[in-house]
Amino acid sequence: MILKRHVLDGIADGSISLVFRRWRKPTVKAGGSLKTAIGLLAIDAVEIVMLPSIKPVDARRAGYATLDDLRKELARYGDGEVYRIKVRHAGADPRVALRAQSRLDNEEFAALQDRLKRLDRVAPWTRQALGLIAGHPGRRAAELAAELGQETAPFKINVRKLKALGLTESLEVGYRLSPRGRAVLMRLGSAAPSHKTSP
Repeated sequence: MILKRHVLDGIADGSISLVFRRWRKPTVKAGGSLKTAIGLLAIDAVEIVMLPSIKPVDARRAGYATLDDLRKELARYGDGEVYRIKVRHAGADPRVALRAQSRLDNEEFAALQDRLKRLDRVAPWTRQALGLIAGHPGRRAAELAAELGQETAPFKINVRKLKALGLTESLEVGYRLSPRGRAVLMRLGSAAPSHKTSP
């Protein structure tokens, strides 16, 4: 479930506590959580509702000025059931604190190496991606992917895996290594990226 920034800000300050979506199958479940730009969101309830049962107060709790505004938005999603999702801010994204942890003892580093080796199981890419991001912070994902001879979508998926380990941070455009990522790259002995060069 992707939420716009103004919705996230409303959830953070408590002015928004509901999200409405039209889905054939829900992408979140009650009791789950969602990592976002403002931190963790708790998903407290997910239920199917009939459109006529939605009240003006529900629309306001979802960040809409009027019920008609909410209905127009739902109409854009096409077919499917209407879902009412109760959300709340549940604290900082644990990955944020992880990114700042640049001092790893030998045991932590060994465990992280094992995680990277598992990601490299089919084809090695983690050191190349880390090195490339280190050398080109803020560069567009499509350009970074081309340097590695990859399509943009698979490259972005790979970077999200590195982000989950606290090694990268997303910028408004592109990425950069976190303090943890820089420390890990240095210990991996990959200060310079090895990647495809243009002729």
